[in-house]
Amino acid sequence: MLVAFHKPYGVLSQFTPDQPGQRTLAEFGFPKGIFPIGRLDQDSEGLILLGNEPRLVERFLDPRHGHPRTYHVQVEGDPDEAVMRKLAAGGIDLKGHRTLPCQARLLPDPGYPPRDPPVRFRKSVPDRWIELVLTEGKNRQVRRMTAAVGFPTLRLIRAKIGRLPLTSVEHGTWRELTPDDRQLLS
Repeated sequence: MLVAFHKPYGVLSQFTPDQPGQRTLAEFGFPKGIFPIGRLDQDSEGLILLGNEPRLVERFLDPRHGHPRTYHVQVEGDPDEAVMRKLAAGGIDLKGHRTLPCQARLLPDPGYPPRDPPVRFRKSVPDRWIELVLTEGKNRQVRRMTAAVGFPTLRLIRAKIGRLPLTSVEHGTWRELTPDDRQLLS
């Protein structure tokens, strides 16, 4: 079984809390025996997969398969094309790990509904949306990459896995993937 879930902000990508009062996947009524395939941190939103098929799990988690994941990132500041080229070129040092090349582009406002709680807003500092398509997934990598080039992440949303869009699942809900959906993942 393979399901897609639109993870809300503030939910851990695990079934048991690390601390009392944390929201987890346990509250969303998933079928027994499935587990997250990859993660999004508690402060991130968007598409995650859960499943129980070992070959599929290996395909998504093993970095040699280079599985693309698309992130929409609201950053503090107004990066230019030179910053996008630096992000895309890879080689950003994240404490002992150098990032691989990726796709990076400036993005018009994607029109996401406001987050609860709201993103920090400062009148004197602009913000901008960018899109990053990564084929690797180190811990908090997107946040660390944008900070390394001087544009801290304010909001992070995984918008696609492969070609499967976040819009295919309602916010805070999950659904089992169809054979057609599975094709979008490759």
